[in-house]
Amino acid sequence: QVQLVESGGGLVQAGGSLRLSCAASISIFSINAIDWYRQAPGKQRELVATITKSGNTDYTDSLKGRTTISRDNVKNTIDLQMNSLKPEDTAIYYCHALKYELRNWRHYWGQGTQVTVSS
Repeated sequence: QVQLVESGGGLVQAGGSLRLSCAASISIFSINAIDWYRQAPGKQRELVATITKSGNTDYTDSLKGRTTISRDNVKNTIDLQMNSLKPEDTAIYYCHALKYELRNWRHYWGQGTQVTVSS
């Protein structure tokens, strides 16, 4: 029911910045929470940042201070601004939506966008 499409990934040098975007097929205000996750090859998928329907945000401690999650109400997207990127930030970044529907919490995932940070 909810489609998510990520964009904005690419190649950046260490210390650089990227802005990722997650476009949702329904109003982001109808989604309870939207998260950004990342997964490097052979590693566990990990949470990067969260934004709730009410606008509250939270970040993984290791990324807090150089990562910002925000809503673009006009474009109906959830954006992830990443600064001071490090080679260890290299991963596929996924958008995740949590929505309560049909009496259950539902999880939706985008296809991911590749972020590569060179040293």
